[in-house]
Amino acid sequence: MAQPMVKKDDDRDEEAEYSPFLGIEKGAVLQEARVFNDPQLDARRCSQVITKLLYLLNQGETFTKVEATEVFFAVTKLFQSKDTGLRRMVYLMIKELSPSADEVIIVTSSLMKDMNSKTDMYRANAIRVLCRITDGTLLTQIERYLKQAIVDKNPAVASAALVSGVHLLQTNPEIVKRWSNEVQEAVQSRAALVQFHALALLHQIRQNDRLAVSKLVTSLTRGTVRSPLAQCLLIRYASQVIRESSLNTQTGERPFYDYLEGCLRHKAEMVIFEAARAITELSGVTSRELTPAITVLQLFLSSSKPVLRFAAVRTLNKVAMTHPLAVTNCNIDMESLISDQNRSIATLAITTLLKTGNESSVDRLMKQITNFMSDIADEFKIVVVEAIRSLCLKFPLKYRSLMNFLSNILREEGGFEYKKAIVDSIVILIRDIPDAKESGLFHLCEFIEDCEFTYLSTQILHLLGNEGPKTPDPSKYIRYIYNRVILENPTVRASAVSTLAKFGALVDSLKPRIFVLLRRCLFDNDDEVRDRATLYLDMLGGDGSIAETGKDVKEFLFGSLDVPLANLETSLQKYEASEEPFDIASVPKEVKSQPLAEKKAPGKKPAGLGTPPSGPTSTVDAYEKLLSSIPEFSSFGPLFKSSAPVELTEAETEYAVNAVKHIYDGHVVFQYNCTNTIPEQLLENVSVIVDASEAEEFPEVASKPLRSLPYDTPGQTFVAFEKPEGIPAVGKFSNMLKFIVKEVDPSTGEADEEGVEDEYQLEDLEVVAADYMMKVGVSNFKNAWESLGPECERVDEYGLGVRESLAEAVSAVINILGMQPCEATDVVPSNSRSHTCLLSGVFIGNVKVLVRLSFGIDGPKQVAMKLAVRSEDQAVSDAIHEIVASG
Repeated sequence: MAQPMVKKDDDRDEEAEYSPFLGIEKGAVLQEARVFNDPQLDARRCSQVITKLLYLLNQGETFTKVEATEVFFAVTKLFQSKDTGLRRMVYLMIKELSPSADEVIIVTSSLMKDMNSKTDMYRANAIRVLCRITDGTLLTQIERYLKQAIVDKNPAVASAALVSGVHLLQTNPEIVKRWSNEVQEAVQSRAALVQFHALALLHQIRQNDRLAVSKLVTSLTRGTVRSPLAQCLLIRYASQVIRESSLNTQTGERPFYDYLEGCLRHKAEMVIFEAARAITELSGVTSRELTPAITVLQLFLSSSKPVLRFAAVRTLNKVAMTHPLAVTNCNIDMESLISDQNRSIATLAITTLLKTGNESSVDRLMKQITNFMSDIADEFKIVVVEAIRSLCLKFPLKYRSLMNFLSNILREEGGFEYKKAIVDSIVILIRDIPDAKESGLFHLCEFIEDCEFTYLSTQILHLLGNEGPKTPDPSKYIRYIYNRVILENPTVRASAVSTLAKFGALVDSLKPRIFVLLRRCLFDNDDEVRDRATLYLDMLGGDGSIAETGKDVKEFLFGSLDVPLANLETSLQKYEASEEPFDIASVPKEVKSQPLAEKKAPGKKPAGLGTPPSGPTSTVDAYEKLLSSIPEFSSFGPLFKSSAPVELTEAETEYAVNAVKHIYDGHVVFQYNCTNTIPEQLLENVSVIVDASEAEEFPEVASKPLRSLPYDTPGQTFVAFEKPEGIPAVGKFSNMLKFIVKEVDPSTGEADEEGVEDEYQLEDLEVVAADYMMKVGVSNFKNAWESLGPECERVDEYGLGVRESLAEAVSAVINILGMQPCEATDVVPSNSRSHTCLLSGVFIGNVKVLVRLSFGIDGPKQVAMKLAVRSEDQAVSDAIHEIVASG
C-alpha cells in the first residue's frame, strides 16, 4: 500500500500540470457534437461536449462559417432539455458563437420565453445572452422587459440587466439613456452588487455631462451607499470631480475632500484603501491633507493579510517619489517588511526606504539589502538597483558603499536586463559624481573580464575609451582592454581596438605601447578588427613615435556622427562605384523621413508626388528633385528642409488639401497637395490664392498653378515667397483654393466644355521658428557639447508660468524649437520636480546647435527654466533665446 502513495507524491508536479482538455482536436469535438441531435438527450454528455467547444473557442481556435452554423443549430435543439446545468451551458455557447442576424431569429423566441420564466436563473442568463446577440431592432421590442428587470427583486436578474446595459451603451446609447429612472432606483437597492452595477451604469450614462456627474456624486456622498464596491466607485468618481474642478478654480478649496477623509473610517478595508489612495493621488496635495491617509496606510503595513500589506506599501512607494518626508513615519514598519515572505512586498519596502531614508541610515539599509538580494527575481532586483542609483545621486558622499554594493551584485549570477541596469547605474554615477569615476571604471574593468553579454562589453569599452585617458593613471586600463582582443568574439575585439586607439590619441606617453598592440591586431582573423587596426595605425602615425595627435584625428575618434545611421546606410546603398568618391556631406541630416503626403480620401491614393520614387530615396531628395525641375524655383539654391504635410481641410471633405513647407536660405515655397474626391467633377486651372497680410516679411515672388485635377488623381500647385536671408522670420498665411469646375458624365467619363469658377476656403498655414531648425541627433551629447566650446554660448533663465506638469513644459519648449531630443531626455519621470533635457539640431545656414534645458517646478506649478545654448555662431545662439522668449 505504501508504494503507490510514494509514487503519487513523486508525480505530484506532473499531476498538477495535467489538463482534462490535453490533446483535444476540433474535428473530433465536432463529431462528438452530434449527440445534441439524439432523441434521448444525455444532459451530462452534452455539457461535456459544450465544455470542450468552449475550451477550443477560448484557446483561439476558429470555426468556419459552416462549422459555426452547424454547431449553433445543434445547440438550439438543447432548449428542449429541462436540465438547469445544461441550459446554463447552452447560454454560454450561444454567447460565444455570436450568431449572425439571420440565425439569431432561431433562438430569439426561446430566449424571450426564458426571460419571462419563473426560474430566476433562466431570466438572468437569458437577458445577458439576448443583449449580447441582439441588434437595435429587437432591442426596442424587449426594452420594456429590460426596464422591469433592472428593478427586479432578485439581485441576479437586476445585475444581469444592469451589466447588459453597460455593454449596450457602446452600441445603442440612445436606448440605454432612456433607462435613467430605473437605474436611479436600482442605485438605492439593498443588494451590494446591484448597487455597484447601477452606479457604474448611471455614471457611464452621464459621463459626458460634467455638471450631471458632479450632481450625482454630491447626492450620493450625502446619502447612504451601502455596498463597499459601490463606495469604491463613488470615491473614484469624487476624485475625478476634484481633478476637473481644480483645473477650473484657482481657490485652495477641494470639493469632496471631507468625504474622502470620512471614508478612511469606513468598516470595509477596500473602501479605506481606495480613499487613502485617492487622497495620495490628488494633484498638489499638501502634507496636512496627506497625514490621515498615511496613518491608515501605516496600519495596513502591519496587517495579517498580504494583499493589504502589498497595497499599502505600493501606495507609499508612489507617495515617496513626491513627498518623501510624509512617509518617513512609516519607515520602522517598512523595515520589518524587508523580511516579508512575499518578495513583491519586500522589494517595494526596500525601494521605499531607499527613497525616504536619510544619509545616516544608508549603511544599515545596505546590510539588509545584501541578504535580501539573493532571494528575489531579476525583475525585482532591477527595481532595487534603480532605487540605489537615485539614493547615490541624492547622497553623493555615500558613493563608496553604494558603488561597492553595485560591483558586488554585478559579479553575481543574473540575466541581461539586470546586469544592464547595474552597468547603466555605474555609468550614471561615473558621469554625475566625479570622485566615483576611478572606482567605477575599475569595477567595470573587472566585470568585462568575465562578461557573457557582447552589448555590455562594447558599452563598457566605449566608456573606457572616453573616460580612461582622462584619469591620473590611464595605463592601468590597457591590460583589461587588450585581454578583450585576445579572448573575445569579433564584435568585442573590434570595439577594444577602437578603445586602444583612443588611449593612443589622448595619452602621448602610451602611444608606443599602443602601436605594438595595434600591430598585433593586424593578424586577427576578422576583417573588421584588421581594418580598424590598419585605419588607426595610419591615423595615429605609423612610426609609433611620441608626438601629439592631430585635432582632426581626435575629432574622428571622439566626435559624434552628425548624420543618422539609417540615412547613411540608405545613401551607401544608392552609391554606385565610380571615380567620384562617396561624399558624406550628401547624406540627408533629417532624423526621420516624413511621408510625402499623408492625407487620403477613403481608398484613394496619397495626395503627394505623382509617382512615388522607386528605391530608398529619402523624402528630402525627392522634394529637391521635384522643386529643381520647376524653372521658377531652380535659382533658389539648395533646399534646407521640408516640413511634414500640414492638413488644410477636414477629413471626408470634397477636396483634400495638405501643404508642405520647403525652406531655402532666402525663400519659402508652399507645396499644396490636392486631391479631388468627387467622381462627377473635373477641376481645371487649380491654384491657391495666398493672403500674406499677416506675414509682411514674405513678398510673393512666384506661383505655379495646376492645369487639371481629375477625380482621384493627386496633383500639386506651388506658391513661392522671398524672405530675409538667414533670419527665422515667422508669419501666418490664409489660403483660398481657386479653380474651374466642369461636370463629368459618369457613363462616358467626358467633361463638359463649359465650366464654372469656384473657390474653397482652406485652413491657415503658419511659418514658425521650428521650420528653420533641422532635427539632427548626436550620439554623445557630452562630447559634442565640449567640442563646440563656450565661445558662442549663451545662458539665460525664463519663467514659463503655471503648467500642469514638467512633461507639458518640456514638450512645449521642444515643439517651439523643433530640435531633436538626445539620450531620451524628452521623457520626464512622473511626479518629477526637476528635469534636464538635451537637444540638438542644425539651424538654417547649416549651423550646428546644442541646447541644455534645466526645468524646475514648485508647489503652485510655476515652472522655471534655465536655457544654455552652444552653436557655431553667436548670432544663432542669440536667435534661439529670442525664439524661446517670444514663444
